[in-house]
Amino acid sequence: MKIVVIGGTGLIGSKVVEHLAEYGHEAVPASPNSGVNTITGEGLADVLAGANVVVDVSNSPSFADDDVVAFFTTSTNNLLDAAREAGVTHHVALSVVGADRLPNSGYLRAKVAQEKLIEESGLPFSIVRATQFYEFVGRIADEATVDGTARLSTGLMQPMAAADVSAAVARVAAGEPVNGTVEIGGPKRVGQDELVRTALAAKGDPRRVVGDPEAHYFGTRLEGTELVPGPDAQLSTTTFAEWLAAQPAAVQG
Repeated sequence: MKIVVIGGTGLIGSKVVEHLAEYGHEAVPASPNSGVNTITGEGLADVLAGANVVVDVSNSPSFADDDVVAFFTTSTNNLLDAAREAGVTHHVALSVVGADRLPNSGYLRAKVAQEKLIEESGLPFSIVRATQFYEFVGRIADEATVDGTARLSTGLMQPMAAADVSAAVARVAAGEPVNGTVEIGGPKRVGQDELVRTALAAKGDPRRVVGDPEAHYFGTRLEGTELVPGPDAQLSTTTFAEWLAAQPAAVQG
């Protein structure tokens, strides 16, 4: 099959392309750098010509509320229109576990809007909802830090390695549309503050981590398990400790 991966040169997309190629598919990475722009529509018709599946793992360059909503709605509408015109028979999109449970987050509202457009498009689809990636824990810490102290939510997460996300997305893309949602997550639940504390300690980072139930995550307060996948989720096996041990020395600090 010809499978076009929107965002196919990024952290997740590049590995999705590799997995699909290993499965024997014609995997085509598409991004603005390759002349494909889902916001303007440039290059979409050409890249989707003859495609059986389109996988959307693109992300907004800005996480500001208005910007992220505009990105996902405009991009998804353009991609759906082009996919319909090209006769694509499976639309796959990467989303976020718990997106519909945290309406105060602008980013997660945007992901819910994206999902709704796909669900109502009339195209066969699969939405893969993933938990947070281990690779973003440093960014979470940085955004929570003021004067050397990182104040993090005590809400639970079940993070996973980006490589495992890519593998799961590729499996879904190579299969039949589920016309629904597939949840994926990591092997272990952990408090967000504990996760960041572990990451900073591994890097020798001297920042103090404080667990605060009132601390916000992507603009919203976590009550407890909103970001944890349900009982039917597909769970990966790579632990955070294993992922940390595999990082280059420069990444570990």
